[in-house]
Amino acid sequence: MPLNSTLGGASAKGFGFTTGVIFYPLDVECLVVAGGGGGSRGTGSGGGGAGGFRTSTFTSVSTATNFTVTVGGGGAVAGSAPTRASNGSDSVFSSITSTGGGAGATQNEGAANSGGSGGGGRQGGGTLGAGNTPSTSPSQGNNGGTGGGQYGAGGGGGASAVGADGSGANGGNGGAGTASSITGSSVTYAGGGGGSSDGGTSGTGGAGGGGNGGIELSTNATAGTPNTGGGAGGVQFPDASGVANGGSGIVILSYPSNYTITNPGGGLTFTTSPSGRFKVTSFTAGTGNVQWN
Repeated sequence: MPLNSTLGGASAKGFGFTTGVIFYPLDVECLVVAGGGGGSRGTGSGGGGAGGFRTSTFTSVSTATNFTVTVGGGGAVAGSAPTRASNGSDSVFSSITSTGGGAGATQNEGAANSGGSGGGGRQGGGTLGAGNTPSTSPSQGNNGGTGGGQYGAGGGGGASAVGADGSGANGGNGGAGTASSITGSSVTYAGGGGGSSDGGTSGTGGAGGGGNGGIELSTNATAGTPNTGGGAGGVQFPDASGVANGGSGIVILSYPSNYTITNPGGGLTFTTSPSGRFKVTSFTAGTGNVQWN
């Protein structure tokens, strides 16, 4: 619906009327996905939870006004010893904050971390991480899975499904993410990472960038896919790779094509593409301000 319309420009020769110019209101649709949780390293380590997934629409946005954008990074693990990874970092657009995914649990530690989606529990029935924390409405994600009774760890939660529990020596799969068509094509984001295994089958990453869990002395864990918010697979120890990072997040904005977006002061990596009568701007790294003119 047009906010207003004006008559302007040169008259159409010979017809005695002016050309109508329609100005659409600056309504901005957003997708905000946080960074995925890292893959913890240790015997029977759970998969990382997906970054929080949120959408919203801002109506009649003011031009020449700054709005904050932050793209969260994926969680990681330091050193070479068995240790818990870090959570993913939050992503932000204006008043919308998506919470970073929770890291999976690892040996000799308690529950997996909570986050936008929770991390998977460690071997031996380790406790899952709760998703969608701090509590927001609408939901950002789901819980991770619990660890199995032997050496299989739980999968990290995804935006649309909980992570699967580990079973015996087998790791649980990561929860599936959620599809968005904000770019004009359907793309799935925020899948959970698979749980690791000691001698069984590792969990596979959830649709939407989740990484696969590792298998001791056999298969390396894989990282979450960049700019999906996918959780990393749990890193089995010892493991030749030793590390699997969560996927970085993304912020995507769709708005009428008669406006131009800018990044005053810099700090953001982004691309803008046409999509029908809209433009779509995807932010893939950094933090800074944007405004429309």
